[in-house]
Amino acid sequence: MKKEEDFFTRVYAVVQEIPKGRVTSYGAIANFLGTGLSARTVGWAMNSSSSSTKRVPAHRVVNSKGLLTGKHHFATPTLMQELLEAEGAVVIDNQIQDFEKIFWDPMKELKGKKNRSKSSLPPKQKTKSKSRLP
Repeated sequence: MKKEEDFFTRVYAVVQEIPKGRVTSYGAIANFLGTGLSARTVGWAMNSSSSSTKRVPAHRVVNSKGLLTGKHHFATPTLMQELLEAEGAVVIDNQIQDFEKIFWDPMKELKGKKNRSKSSLPPKQKTKSKSRLP
């Protein structure tokens, strides 16, 4: 399996955990997966999520300010907003209102998730520590 496919699978597993009516950000997912600088790659995973074998609620992933930056990857220009509003989110001018209240942080919400069965999350990637010269 290619490294990118493995990462996308791990992103999809996190996104499937987001409850209805809640949202998270590309960066929050990247941080949870131990790749804090990979928010853009999380976005690419969301863009490719329609090819996933499992349903991925990509509409629940927005940018760090609550903007619907991925809306142009949905079947219609308004579908992302419609899906969010059907779950109770308020969206005005492509931005989620009360973003802080409905924000779902995987670092907090999935903390301590021990069960690593097929349906649960893959293990976090290990990050390389920078060695310090004396």
